[in-house]
Order: sequence, then structure tokens, then C-alpha cells
Amino acid sequence: MTGTAPVPFTADDYKARMERAARQAADAGLAGLLVAPGPDLVWLTGYAPPAVTERLTLLVLAAGREPVLVVPTLEAPDAEKATGAPALALRDWTDGKDPYALTAALLDGRGRFGVSDNAWALHLLGLQQALPGTSYVSLTEALPMLRAVKDAAELERLAAAGAAADAAFEEIRNVRFSGRRESEVAADLAALLRRFGHAQVDFTIVASGPNGANPHHEACDRRIERGDMVVLDFGGLKDGYGSDTSRTVHVGEPTEEERRVHDLVREAQEAGFRAVRPGAACQDVDRAARAVIAGAGYGAYFIHRTGHGIGVTTHEPPYMIEGEERPLVPGMCFSVEPGVYLPGRFGVRIEDIVTVTEDGGRRLNETEREMVIVD
Repeated sequence: MTGTAPVPFTADDYKARMERAARQAADAGLAGLLVAPGPDLVWLTGYAPPAVTERLTLLVLAAGREPVLVVPTLEAPDAEKATGAPALALRDWTDGKDPYALTAALLDGRGRFGVSDNAWALHLLGLQQALPGTSYVSLTEALPMLRAVKDAAELERLAAAGAAADAAFEEIRNVRFSGRRESEVAADLAALLRRFGHAQVDFTIVASGPNGANPHHEACDRRIERGDMVVLDFGGLKDGYGSDTSRTVHVGEPTEEERRVHDLVREAQEAGFRAVRPGAACQDVDRAARAVIAGAGYGAYFIHRTGHGIGVTTHEPPYMIEGEERPLVPGMCFSVEPGVYLPGRFGVRIEDIVTVTEDGGRRLNETEREMVIVD
């Protein structure tokens, strides 16, 4: 079961994204944007270089100017095939030539530019040497909401990725846990994500017993035992867009305390979801979930933010955290994932991806949030 293929993005889609990014850069007082290979480049142009190497590849965006993609000559044929290529100009350079001089000719020599977060220091330093009057700021700092609001086609892909992750959970809850290693269950989860259409698996956290108290525990050789609480957190990319969901299961019957903590986290997750509405601040989602857990006396054991954005990467702005006053806007997508982590004992996390609608929020994960008992 992989579902129907999504409607492909067009050259016009990428053109609109590049134009919007250039406008937002100008509005932020920037002379332009410099985008290196990575998720921003794929989102803006549809182009992913065959390999990320020391050779400079850089998209140059500035309001009122044609987008330009600087590429090594040997990779120009691949760049020309990108869906967004008709909406930009290609400038290629050959080995032995200076790519920074070529790029410098496209830039305001005294401008301030937003630079994609994963740009190599090698390339940024090369540009600074070629244009010592320029300055730079990270794209996440300058335009944190660039990719935050999804259009209908993006929402469709995110919903499909969420449904695929849900299908993986419905399968994994029926496998045997007791007596098996965490790493074995994690491998099952990865295989299920791929079976249900994921091209890339980013993480499969299987944290049993005391390991569940570590939110980012990596599955290991610990054998899962009867009586263990097991945190499952998994996701990746399907058709270029992310999934990320968490459910906490129990091997055999839980204790009264384990059930109580699980119910508390479920209540907190519901409160966070209900706080989602246009105009609410991102921190309101965090406050709503955190208030439930703190009110029950477990506030010191909720040790991470309530959520993160998701799109062409599984973690991106906006973040649901105290101090983030940015308002929620229809089309934003992010996780709501409160948790309680009791050191040396167990942990519980419940996570859905949620999108902001015109009058509230919509979950993109719909698997059972009640305590699930596994064998």
C-alpha cells in the first residue's frame, strides 16, 4: 500500500516560490538569498545535485532579478533537467576557474544576504574574500517562516505521509515485542515505513523501560521485557514531505502509575491540539500542553518543547516553545508532542502532526492515543 502518486510540482510552482522568497528577503532588508544544496534548494527549484561536493553550487535570488543557479559544468546537465530550471538562469563554471568571482558578479558588493543554514563555510569564506563588503545571516534567522505555510499540494503530501506512518503503527502494534531487541523492532518499523511509501526513513526510536526516559534514545540491543513501557517515535520522507509520530505502548498490563502518566500525557496532547487556531501564538500550544503536566506535578519531567514544524524536512520552523510569539497561520504544520520522562524508570510521549485550518487545527495522525497493550 503506497497510495496514489501526488500531483507533481510544476515550473510555475517553483517560480512562485523563488519570487516569494526574493520578496520576503527584500522585505527583511536583505540584498538577496544564497541557497546551497539541501532542502531549501530542493523546495525552491526541484534540484538536488547528484552529490554534495566541494564544488560550489549556489542559487542566487534577489527581488526584481532573474534567479541564477551557479553550478559546476559537469553537473549542469542534471541541473537543466530540474523541474524549476525553466524559471531560472544557469551559470556554470569549470574546474580551474574561480566560482567565487563568477558568483560575486551577481551580487551587490555591499549587500547583506541570507544564506541557507547548510552552506559550507568553505564557500561562504570564499565569497567573503571575493566581496569583503558583504555580510551574511542564516536563512533560519532571517526568514524562519519561508517554508512554514504550506499550500494545498504540500498539505496533501504531508497528509499522505502521516497516513503512511499511521499504517506502519497499526502493523507494528501487532508484532511481538517481549524478548526482542529494540533494534529489531526499529528495523521492523523502518521496513514498514518503506513498505507504505517512504523513500527515506529519518528515525525509528524504540525506547523500552528505562530507555524511554531519554527522548532521543537510539534503539539498542536491550531486550524488551514484559512490564516495559515502550516509546515509539518514527518518521521520514514520503514523496518529499515528512512524517513524524509517537505512540507509547505497554508490554503486558501496565501498573496504575504507568496508566496514570500515560493518561496525563494524552490529556496534555489533547490540550495542545485544542490550542491550535489562527492568530494564537506558537507558545500558546506549548503552554496549554505544559500546564496539564505541570498541574499534575510532573512539570520537571517534561524536558523538551511541545512541537516543531515539518515539511520537506522532519524538523523545521515554527517551534512550539515558550517565547515564540509568532502567530499561527492556516497552512502551518507542526508536531504536538508532550512527554513525561522519569529517569531510570520509563517515559511516555504522544505525538501527532497538526495543520492549522481557518478555524482551528486538523490532525494528520489518527491512530489510537489510548494505552495500547502489546505482547
